[in-house]
Amino acid sequence: MATCNLTAGRNEVCKDSIGGLQAVYFLNYTSASFDKNADLEVTGLPSGSTVYKYELKGTSQYQETVNSSRENGTTFFSQETTLNLKRLTNEMTTQLKLMAYGRPQIIVHTKNGEALLVGEVNGADVTAGTIQTGAGLGDLFGYSVTFTGEEKLPAAFLSGSTEANPFAAFTGDGVPTIVVGSGN
Repeated sequence: MATCNLTAGRNEVCKDSIGGLQAVYFLNYTSASFDKNADLEVTGLPSGSTVYKYELKGTSQYQETVNSSRENGTTFFSQETTLNLKRLTNEMTTQLKLMAYGRPQIIVHTKNGEALLVGEVNGADVTAGTIQTGAGLGDLFGYSVTFTGEEKLPAAFLSGSTEANPFAAFTGDGVPTIVVGSGN
């Protein structure tokens, strides 16, 4: 039987963090295992991985919800990533269609430099989305897309991620090829 006893406490932390996402990286779904250390942090992606970087500014966000039922004896984690992507283009509409058809894994890179792996085992599904032109001159002309992953465990942190590079500590075959967009 698994132990459910706590193993650590926590002191009050400094107020030196900020909210928000600076980028997300999409990985086409793979059932291959991710390399991890003893603390269960990701130390490498499956060999030969390619990730697709989407730079973000504005109101994109990540939220994880713990769902636990005493009655059923179950616990799982809902991982929700909401992206607001500016400018409508044919290329981006095609990529959005592929995201909706698939179930990519997502690396969420925060403005603080942490990175989390969303949808590690089951992938993340597009569960809501709009393509919009807005009504006013200052309204969004682009996409609002929500991805939801449901996992047995919380999203794993990437080991050694920095503000400049979420894969900073990865070495060898675990370092992904990064495809950066053209702004389309």
